[in-house]
Amino acid sequence: MKVVVFGASGYGGQSLMRLLLDHPEVDKVLPVSSTSAGKPVDSRDSGLGPDLKGKLPERRTFLSREEALAEKPDAVFSALPHGASASFCEPFFGKSVVFDLSADFRLRDTEVHKTAYDAPAPYPERRSSAVYGLSEIYGDQIRKSDLIAVPGCYPTCCLLPLIPLAEEGLITSIITINSLSGISGAGRSAKEASLFVERSENSVAYNPGLRHRHHPEIIQEFNAAGGSAPIFFTPHLVPMRRGMLSTISTPVKGEPDAVSNRVEDALTAAYLGQPFINLTGSRIPSTRDVVDSNRCDIGWTVEGPINGNSMLYLFSTIDNLVKGASGQAVQDFNIRFGFPQETGLPLRGEV
Repeated sequence: MKVVVFGASGYGGQSLMRLLLDHPEVDKVLPVSSTSAGKPVDSRDSGLGPDLKGKLPERRTFLSREEALAEKPDAVFSALPHGASASFCEPFFGKSVVFDLSADFRLRDTEVHKTAYDAPAPYPERRSSAVYGLSEIYGDQIRKSDLIAVPGCYPTCCLLPLIPLAEEGLITSIITINSLSGISGAGRSAKEASLFVERSENSVAYNPGLRHRHHPEIIQEFNAAGGSAPIFFTPHLVPMRRGMLSTISTPVKGEPDAVSNRVEDALTAAYLGQPFINLTGSRIPSTRDVVDSNRCDIGWTVEGPINGNSMLYLFSTIDNLVKGASGQAVQDFNIRFGFPQETGLPLRGEV
């Protein structure tokens, strides 16, 4: 198969390139850059390593969009920023299957998108055909779609533990989410807040609640699963390169043991046979368990009861660049084209 990668010089695009170059069903990988067309790929990514199977363009250079279009690719992966991605993909709609890692097609409500991103929703007529690419939840829809909106890292980390519980009606009270993210989640473009001196030995909460652009995504999908409880979401930057951990707490009616059993039953039933979901039970997972893998590890504990309620704590961790971006895009690609989900994707975290 022949695939195109837009934004191949960013963190997400670089991660995609590595995964696709090692993917056994991909024969050609076409890196595209509007500003670096004709320049060596290694000038932007010197860590890519040798192309042992000859999948890159002959001169190992970035291509223009027009050159990629002439190649008639089977699939397009866009790791471009929000607002730029949809228009750059436009010539490929209806010709290739598009996996958009930006937020341009994630939100179904155009007014919600406009509020979250302070810009009109691009191509509103295409939104009804776009599938939200949360792999374990929307596999059946992904198989039939030619436009997949790959979820953001925070929604992926938060929704995978929440959706099965919402579907079973376990969660009816206020949900508090605190998520910690490595600095690579901010992207590769130069920002003062991402400087080493600013981030080293320093943790900070930012854009809490509705001010964070991913909050509407979390609400949209939680509600779609039957949930209606209010969600209070606070993201944090922590001084590590990559990885994400979410701690989710909510009161649940019942005794602690009974609540824990219901949570285990719901998560086990939802993710039976899913290769990238690892349920750790009462063991709290850590980011090191999953960094450099496409896994999401989910644990939980229950305390109480107080006034008839127990407090449920859910813990979810992913690699923000893999399961939170490029890996999930490739997982969606595998689902869409009928390959085993784990094809070309790492299951093991770093040692």
